[in-house]
Amino acid sequence: MADNIHEFLGSATPQAWIDAAVANVDTLLLDHKNCEYKAASNAINLMAKYQERPDLINAMSRLAREELVHYEQVLKIIKARNIPLRPLTAARYASGLRALVRRNEPGMITDILLISAFIEARSCERFGAVAPHLDAELSKFYSGLLASEARHFQGYIRLAHLYGDAEDIGKRIAVIRPVEQALVADPDSDFRFHSGPPIPALAVA
Repeated sequence: MADNIHEFLGSATPQAWIDAAVANVDTLLLDHKNCEYKAASNAINLMAKYQERPDLINAMSRLAREELVHYEQVLKIIKARNIPLRPLTAARYASGLRALVRRNEPGMITDILLISAFIEARSCERFGAVAPHLDAELSKFYSGLLASEARHFQGYIRLAHLYGDAEDIGKRIAVIRPVEQALVADPDSDFRFHSGPPIPALAVA
């Protein structure tokens, strides 16, 4: 499973991001919470947008429920650690990827599903990358999320092939992949779960 995800992504999380995550655990958890909510929202939005596609609706309904459970689990950890809740600006990651979405069907659904697959794959890769460097509780928690994130990645890929053309999918992956790689490798002004490594001044909270 991990090999498939690493092959799909074609790049690994920079060590500088991992170092920043260890130094900014509070922000990591707060933004992770937000990411789980956004993942559930994405699934629900797809259900609303493509109401005539029962396979997609069923898959997204299950995914949304699971993402909300993860949201609640992260929130529980945040409360237990007495981390104050506060709003965080979004990383440029998701918006940078969504700028690639074609505006006409069937290209639109293919791109949305593939970008969702990239987001889930990168989440899985980052959980695996950072887990060994965190405290025992978070290491166990993040390691436990690997299977579900990998399953979500596979589900989006399956749906893309169900509703799209294999040749087009291959071409679009080739377009999206370098953009995704740059978004997680180029320095960012703020540390977030899907950000690039923060500039040196921000590497320590």
